[in-house]
Amino acid sequence: MSDQAPFIRPPLMPLDEALARLLANARPQLGTERVSTFDADGRVLAQDVTSALTVPPRDNSSMDGYAVRTADCAQPGAVLVVSQRIPAGSVGGPLAAGTAARIFTGAQIPEGADAVVMQEDTAALEGEGGQDAFGRVRIDTPPSAGQWIRRAGEDVASGDLVLRRGERLTPQALGLAASVGMDALEVSLRPRVALLSTGDELVMPGEVAPQDMKPGAIYNSNRFFMRALLTRLGCSVSDLGIVPDKREATIEALRQAAETHDLIVTTGGVSVGEEDHIKAAVQWLGSLELWSLSMKPGKPFAYGRIGNAHVTGLPGNPVSSFLTFLLLVRPFLLTLQGAERTAPQPVPMRADFDWPRADRRREFLRARRNAQGGLDLFSNQSSGVLTSTVWGDGVIDTPAGQSFKAGDTVQFIPFATLLA
Repeated sequence: MSDQAPFIRPPLMPLDEALARLLANARPQLGTERVSTFDADGRVLAQDVTSALTVPPRDNSSMDGYAVRTADCAQPGAVLVVSQRIPAGSVGGPLAAGTAARIFTGAQIPEGADAVVMQEDTAALEGEGGQDAFGRVRIDTPPSAGQWIRRAGEDVASGDLVLRRGERLTPQALGLAASVGMDALEVSLRPRVALLSTGDELVMPGEVAPQDMKPGAIYNSNRFFMRALLTRLGCSVSDLGIVPDKREATIEALRQAAETHDLIVTTGGVSVGEEDHIKAAVQWLGSLELWSLSMKPGKPFAYGRIGNAHVTGLPGNPVSSFLTFLLLVRPFLLTLQGAERTAPQPVPMRADFDWPRADRRREFLRARRNAQGGLDLFSNQSSGVLTSTVWGDGVIDTPAGQSFKAGDTVQFIPFATLLA
């Protein structure tokens, strides 16, 4: 008999508690840099952006048509002399009574005009020379005051706070920054992330043909989606490849990675098997602060520190690895960059299937929206079935111990909100 103390598994930690503890450790300390607004998509803004100008600076037309005085065309069929032509980027003169100005989208409204009639509600008539140089126009539909006029400052007023520190920049945010003259933005530095996989069974696609795979070997799918997820989150990724299932090799890989990275992300090797060395290696080199979640799929998740580097140990099963990254590592990385909003917003939706199998853990069911406005369930909810994450467009967040029936309202988290 062995005299070694028996292994005692700690109680499973609720997901919300684990996330709170993770985020408490994600203190933004990465520093900042100034980058071109062209290159700032997906980065976290490190400084408020305040407008130094009014947008738009003057009243302008939102349509191609004719700028008019509403008093001159109160009745259908009014005919006005076209006294001037105002393209976008030029300024017309005051609009004389009884005349119209041919105007184009974005052009400044001339003084005296109080409406724009879009081209489709008019008919151009031939001119007669002289003051009729631009012809005449018949106004078929009388306009109301202010029609098709974009008012000065209706988008942004001078001095407005247009983007807040802590926002994750989107393409539309970049456009807004450019509209107030920002050619560069102050953003958080990219987190330096080391990615490594563990497992002697792992093989890289391209190295071994499918027909030549040895019994027990599998392709390393985790490495591909993990690298893509980290890149989407603005990280600078060091792909350290596959680490053998050996304690010494695992310790050395983690030790080296911790020297030059802010975060180490591992997949596999965090369970309790004899070939699972990540947890023990983190404890040997630093500290393990949480392990084992009340979550399905995704129970064997670990977090710890080695020196100044954070370490997240994700499960080896691909769906477990995918979901624990999205629900735990993603908000951790965003918080590390100073982002203010990191939590996904569930959408209440109707389940179009029965789920009678209540689990003692909080469960995330892969599902997708159907044409009837409800949710369908993927037939196989195994943690190894990566197909479910491609077929589905989100997960149903199911509390521990809860079952439901078709027609019940459930909380759906779209992948679109987690992959942005």
